Parts: sequence; structure tokens; C-alpha cells
Amino acid sequence: MSQPDPGNRPEQGPQPWGGQPQWGGTPQPGPQPWGGQPQWGGAPQPGPQPWGGQPQWGAPVDPRWPAGGPPPYGQPRYVAPPKPGIVPLRPLFFGEIMDGAFQTIRRNAKTMFGSALIVQAITGALSGVVEIATLGMAQPPAGGFTSQDEATQYLSPLLGATAGIMGISLLAMVLTAILQGVMAIPVARSALNRPTGFKQMWSLARSRIWPLVGFASLLLAGSLLFLLVLFLLAALIVTGSGPAGVLLLLPLGFGALVVFAWIYTKLLVAPAAITIEELGVFAGLHRSWTLTTWNWWRIFGITLLVSFMVGIIGEVIQIPLRLASGGMTSVFAPHAGAAQVTTTSIVLLVVSLIVGALVGAVGFAFQTSVAALIYMDLRMRRDGLDVELLRLLETGEDPDGVPGRRRARQAGAQSWPPATGQGFPTG
Repeated sequence: MSQPDPGNRPEQGPQPWGGQPQWGGTPQPGPQPWGGQPQWGGAPQPGPQPWGGQPQWGAPVDPRWPAGGPPPYGQPRYVAPPKPGIVPLRPLFFGEIMDGAFQTIRRNAKTMFGSALIVQAITGALSGVVEIATLGMAQPPAGGFTSQDEATQYLSPLLGATAGIMGISLLAMVLTAILQGVMAIPVARSALNRPTGFKQMWSLARSRIWPLVGFASLLLAGSLLFLLVLFLLAALIVTGSGPAGVLLLLPLGFGALVVFAWIYTKLLVAPAAITIEELGVFAGLHRSWTLTTWNWWRIFGITLLVSFMVGIIGEVIQIPLRLASGGMTSVFAPHAGAAQVTTTSIVLLVVSLIVGALVGAVGFAFQTSVAALIYMDLRMRRDGLDVELLRLLETGEDPDGVPGRRRARQAGAQSWPPATGQGFPTG
């Protein structure tokens, strides 16, 4: 029997395996082998697609793939999620939240820093007035008060200054709660690389001001009620147990701190939800409570670490001013009178307030950006916000709006998917 020449190709004619194309010939129509390969000129069949198909985000990378070559059959190459703005469009890691907060402030410096500086300047100016008023306050006598009039004369300004400081703190709480919701707008827009001007931010937040005021008022009332209940419990413990009741105040204070931290973390993203999703006060509270479920420890850890960082940086910057306030007078005016000492103290106080306002504005803008990014991360994990942002990125829809708002979602749901033949903008 003669052996076939290996250099010759098979002759033309019917081939085995039902429709396999001949070597060197044209493919024959009919069902193809290997289960799922599309026919020439026909529609793709169900089954695993080859490496020319649509890539999947987050697919594992096979180290056996040759460098620069196609992946094995049926396994798509890894494609990183898009990052058009400050963060990638997927659930975020801690480092990405921190970097996104810095990037937001850098890209919207005038908007975020300017808004935070206004609030810091208002509260700082009021605090400076109170502190200047207490500079000339007389010291208590060494031997105690000799009469009720003398005690009243000393304690009345002190009580007034304390009440003023508490009032300023409450005002700062209301203003920061409102501003936290407003400043979530440039953070959401920066996720799609859309800059936000100062006027544009407040224009987009105009319809949400009153719900934010209601949230801030409710937060203020809840804080006052919490402090009142805590004070009454402490008074009852001390009155009922005598001096031994003082020992019970320590676990009471620790328990109050735990409750405060738990509630604060659960309601952290309520301002952002009220602004971006256009919710009411109680709906925003419920939304924040729901989003933070099963994520409390993670959110608490991020918030605590950011607060610690901002506090340490602020203290380090303020240390030289505090040292200067104690030694500048003695160095430059060792024999100064009372009037010169008071003038120097006022000048140092004003400088300290200005520096504190600048540092506080940067710290508040950063903390607000972190809170807004935590909100977006929670919605990506629970609601698929990353898919919605990707749709807005591809369609270019609502370029001057707030990504994630209800009206944008409803309009997108009516127009998605696009009609046959409708393309996406490529710019």
C-alpha cells in the first residue's frame, strides 16, 4: 500500500465531521463543530464566546496568556472599570476614597474651599467676639467670694460667655449639616469629570435647602434632647447615690459616647441622600439608616481615621501661634502695660482665628468629600449606581445636572436601551 505524500493537501470532496471546512478551501455552510462557533454570515449561537467578544470588568488574569497575544478560547481579557473622574466606577476601596476626596477639592477648589471658608469665617468671627469679651474678665479672688454681689459680678460674664460659645457651636452644627449636603453635588459631578462652579453648585442645591434646614433643625433638637437626658441621668445618679455615684458617671459617659458614635455613623450620609436623591427629611434619614446597614464598622473606621488626621494637622499648624501668644509679649515688650498686653493678645487672637478658619475650611471640605464618596460607594454596592454613572458617561445625558438624581434616572429608564441604529457619542 502506498503512503500518502505529507506535502500534499487532501483532495476536494466531502469531508468528515459534518461541515468542517477543507484546507485551503472556502468554508462550507451548515452546522459547525465545537459547539457555539458562529456560522459565516449567520447570527452567533449561544455558548461561550471567543476572545473577540465583549470583555467583562473584573475578569481574572490568566498568567498563561502570552504577552500581547489573545487569551485562551472562551476567557475574556481583563478590562479595568472606567475612571472618567475622581474614582473608578465600581465599589471603592479606602485609598480610592481618600484620593477621590483630595481630587475633588483640587478640581473644585473655589467651590468647595470657598463655601467651607464662609461658614468657618462666620463661626470664627462670632467665637472671636466672645473670646475678646472674656480677655478683660477679672480673676476670682484667692480667698473666695465675700458676698453674693461679688460672686454675681464675676459669674455673670462667665455664664454669658459659656452660653455664647454653646450658641455658636449649635449654629455651626446647623450650618455644617446644610453645607455637607450642598457640597455633595460637586463630589457626585466629579465622578464623571464634570467641574462645578460656585454659583452652579448653589443653583443645583436651591430646591434642597429647606429639606437640609429641616434635617439640621432635627439634628439640633435631637442633640439637645440627648444632652438633656444625659444631664438628668447624671443628676439623678449623683443625688441618689451621694459621692459614690460619681464613680457611676464614668460608665454613663462611655455609654453615651458609644450611642452618639453609633447614631452619628448611621446618619452620616443623610445630607447627601437628601440632596442627590431629592428626598425629604425623614426619607433621607431612613435612606441613610438603610444604606449603612452591614457597613457600620467600615464607615466608622474611615470617619474616625479622617477626623483624627484632620485634627492632628490642625493642631500642628496651631502650635506655633499658641507658643507665640505666650512669649511674644515678653520678648518684644517686656515692660508693657496692661493696655499693650491686651492689644497684643487681640492681634494674636485675630491671627489665630484667621489661620484656624483656613485650616478648618480645608479640613471640613475634605471630611465632606469623604462622606459624599462613602455615600456613592454604598449606592454602588447596593443600588448599582456605577451602572447608572456609566450610562450617563456613554450617553452624555444631563451634563449640567446631578448624577444619581431621580429625574435623571427616570429619564434614562425611558430612553434605555437606545433604539436600533442609535449610536453613542464618541467625543
